[in-house]
Amino acid sequence: MPLKARRPALMTSEEFLEWLEPGVSADLIGGEIKMHSPVNLRHARLLNFMDRLLAGYVEHEDLGEVHRENVAVRLSIRDTFMPDLAYFSKQQAARLLDTHAHFPPAFIVEALSPRTAQNDTGRKFAAYELHGVQEYWILDPEQLQHRFYCRVGDMLGEIGAGMERIESASVPGFWVKRVWLNPARLPPVSKCLADILSKSQSAKRK
Repeated sequence: MPLKARRPALMTSEEFLEWLEPGVSADLIGGEIKMHSPVNLRHARLLNFMDRLLAGYVEHEDLGEVHRENVAVRLSIRDTFMPDLAYFSKQQAARLLDTHAHFPPAFIVEALSPRTAQNDTGRKFAAYELHGVQEYWILDPEQLQHRFYCRVGDMLGEIGAGMERIESASVPGFWVKRVWLNPARLPPVSKCLADILSKSQSAKRK
């Protein structure tokens, strides 16, 4: 009988990783499998934009690796997530296993959808906070109520409230403008990346 048909009511992260197959998008939250639902175009466009912008910057600056919903992150015995976007520093990337990350990324981006919003802002937020994620951005494709958090001691504290430019605390020199994060009016990635790189280079020359 296939493993999926006889999986236990509560799984360990090791059982979940054994169960997980290529192309399957799911999280293990408190031992329970939560499947990712298909996203709408607003959600997809916003994530595509962030993925290309962040990955382009990280590659240009040789800062590590960015993975999009295809690397499982094991946080504890019953919590293993597949973040929408995960940034691993160069030191972290060198430690990645072939099958999953056995430690938290430095920076995670999740885009809200009706089915997953409660987990992204609740149980997953708490797990990211507990297990040492340095920065967590929660993007809202529908209401544009984006929230940005970075580590303050043992907690993830909100940053950038009311600010138009959000500077990353874990990706050196990376920032975004809040106005860029509207899936109905996304600017060209190349133009935004050039803007970020120009200011990053200017800062290095000072």
